[in-house]
Amino acid sequence: MERGTMGTKRFFPKIHEDKALLHLPVELEDFTRSDPWRILRILGEFVEGFDTLSKIGPAVTVFGSARTTPESPYYQAAVKTAELLAQSGLVVMTGGGPGIMEAANLGAYRVGGVSVGCNIQLPQEQIPNPFQTISLQFRYFFVRKMMFIKYSIAFLFFPGGYGTIDEMFEAMTLVQTDKIAHFPLVLFGSQYWKGLVDWIRNSMLAEGCISACDMDIFSVVDSPEEASSIIINTARRAGYLKA
Repeated sequence: MERGTMGTKRFFPKIHEDKALLHLPVELEDFTRSDPWRILRILGEFVEGFDTLSKIGPAVTVFGSARTTPESPYYQAAVKTAELLAQSGLVVMTGGGPGIMEAANLGAYRVGGVSVGCNIQLPQEQIPNPFQTISLQFRYFFVRKMMFIKYSIAFLFFPGGYGTIDEMFEAMTLVQTDKIAHFPLVLFGSQYWKGLVDWIRNSMLAEGCISACDMDIFSVVDSPEEASSIIINTARRAGYLKA
């Protein structure tokens, strides 16, 4: 049975902070005990995140499925890619959970690099992986997303599900609209991403919903060496790393 499902119905054993925040209050709810007071908690998460991550240096955020097992070639590739990135002096940052996140944290950790995990409270509690030299806990997805965007100079996307796709398209949109610097967005695994890339080209581009130059926002690679080379070389040109 898929995690988080019971038959055909979704079930959530506890109300987590994102859901409580986005819940439409009933008419008689006391707002002094709900939304206005959540602002302070949200502010606290921003302050803690900014205070901690402002000191780490340029980071690469690695995304991918929490369900990927250590036996998967993608897991092993994530470990190797993170090793190469960390050895160059870049910080490796993930969502702090299992799967690809664990693999990337492991790769950075075992070569003595800075390995950051931005963990999230979920209905099915996420267990932080043990390979984090810096570990933060967030209740709100949008605060956690801000940390990834603000402190990263590149995004690396391994095969993943809805969460990975969400982060990928948000990053693409921010680059496309010039809201953030045009840093590398690297998709690992051409076979996995082929259907999506073809759809972007044959549907979005063909219908005029994006421009031809928008296809250059991202790169697709199949080896740790290629992925790390794109990111490291760009970081050096931008002055984040010594040549």
